[in-house]
Amino acid sequence: MNETEKVIKVGIADMNVVQSPNLIRTTGLGSCVGVVIYDSQKEIAGLAHVMLPDSTSAKTKAINLAKYADTAIEELIRRLHNLGAQITNLKAKIAGGAQMFQFSTQNEIMRIGPRNVEAVKRELQRFRIPVVAEDVGGKSGRSIEFNPKTGIMTIKTVNQGIKDI
Repeated sequence: MNETEKVIKVGIADMNVVQSPNLIRTTGLGSCVGVVIYDSQKEIAGLAHVMLPDSTSAKTKAINLAKYADTAIEELIRRLHNLGAQITNLKAKIAGGAQMFQFSTQNEIMRIGPRNVEAVKRELQRFRIPVVAEDVGGKSGRSIEFNPKTGIMTIKTVNQGIKDI
């Protein structure tokens, strides 16, 4: 890493956007999904750390847009567009959505990881943003870092090492 690039950190139920040469990172993706949407021509990227599939479960009127797949994707697109990204050039990479705990019940509510992945993909499809790479599911937590200059997402998976997609 050279002196001019910074790593912008995104917390749980948080989002941010960056421009090259900066990188963007989130840690602690268990059942959560890290969604990177980027414009490789403009070298701009946004990252949302999505916790839940949809905002209809929110208990209050003022919701955290980054927390839910249905609101995070739309807000991330808006922020990227405001930074100069071309909507037609946007692509996505996703990681996370693990089933962190095993339950004896097959209750749909307990499938948070898989439901998050499905919701994120549905929203990306709604905005016609192709998912060009993914590392989802399983039973292990992940951390991701994205470089908008190279378009590479580096994934660190607990007990499984590091890979680039």
